[in-house]
Amino acid sequence: MQKVQLAASKVIGLVLFDGRNLNQVLENTLNAKPAWQPSERGAIQDLCYGTIRYYGQLKAILDLLLHKPLSDDSVGHLLLVALYQLQYSKATQHTVVDQAVRAAQGIQPQVGGLVNAILRNFIRQQEALLEEAASRREGKFSYPLWWITEMNAQYGVDLATSILEAGNLHPPMTLRVNTRCGTTVEYQQLLLEQGIPASLVAPDALILNKPVNVERLPGFNSGWVSVQDAGAQYAATLLDVRNGMRVLDACSAPGGKTAHILELADVEMVAVDKDVKRLQRVADNLERLELNAKLLAGDAAEPKTWWNGKKFDRILADVPCSASGVVRRHPDIKWLRRREDIDAFAKQQLEILTALWPLLKNNGKLLYATCSIFKQENELLIEKFMAAHPEGVRLEVGLPEGNKGQLVTSPQHDGFFYALLQKSA
Repeated sequence: MQKVQLAASKVIGLVLFDGRNLNQVLENTLNAKPAWQPSERGAIQDLCYGTIRYYGQLKAILDLLLHKPLSDDSVGHLLLVALYQLQYSKATQHTVVDQAVRAAQGIQPQVGGLVNAILRNFIRQQEALLEEAASRREGKFSYPLWWITEMNAQYGVDLATSILEAGNLHPPMTLRVNTRCGTTVEYQQLLLEQGIPASLVAPDALILNKPVNVERLPGFNSGWVSVQDAGAQYAATLLDVRNGMRVLDACSAPGGKTAHILELADVEMVAVDKDVKRLQRVADNLERLELNAKLLAGDAAEPKTWWNGKKFDRILADVPCSASGVVRRHPDIKWLRRREDIDAFAKQQLEILTALWPLLKNNGKLLYATCSIFKQENELLIEKFMAAHPEGVRLEVGLPEGNKGQLVTSPQHDGFFYALLQKSA
């Protein structure tokens, strides 16, 4: 456990204090040590995701335990990891403390006693410390203060609280069944026969009671099923595709929505993404599902560099965003984003939407989508676009929450926003 704690603490430092992407840092860390066993790799990943998910609370507790700043930040990172283990893991308290002390001595021999004292103080005062940490808003919700304030202003305190709490849940494993291979209910029964119970949620998504390796999913390698959040599955159905249409997925990587559209109808699909490496993931997904699309590397905001002049019946604009709706899966987003980033994303989104609009046929439909829960990127942006484009008509979208296209983060799905626009003739 000692080397696992040390590895996780180094990742924590690079993410939370150097502003690096969690997935990239974690991948680099694991690849650097091929000798690590699968159990060790899984433990490091769990410690990294968990510590970052609850960083607000853990940092508040650590501040209460420290009488003066630590001389070495890496010791602080190690303490955050150990506090997460003591609060949330099944490891015994003795083991966590003992290994953390040994790990700290590897950083600075003289700090072993301090680490031991801090962690044992937490164990003795755990209930009181948790209560005191919760009296601070960052400690209660484990989000930056500006994020909490923004949620309260946009949604009201009660709904904001449920959104914030849902964002700290472990994300479920959700499946999308390829309807070319069978129905969702049929696949649910097939899973049950394999000892993998799942619940059916709207629109036709299956949430597994317990995540499993994709290799255990019946027919996964044959394209029967894909992993995709329930909220993301609305995109293809809302776009209202039909056989023979020409369709553009303008920000397509990693390809889940591209594939879903192709599963629903035989269309001429053009999938564009500016990241060539991520575009390869689209190709890989389509190959597994035995689906075809024309893949183009290009910037959605600059169609002149890749568009051949032939207009589209349908356009999916799943634009880059703050990703504030998917913090369950990417908890580092909470701590890497800044308030000013939201306006920057909104500016980029409006540029993309404005650039794509001329590519749409008269009477064609464009679906604007984000995985954000901030109104600046969603409702407010669409209102601004529609005011500048009187030839556009905003259509109703059939979402269960009925709040003009905004799905907020919940136990059943991530946070998404959808606006369906039609160009009048």
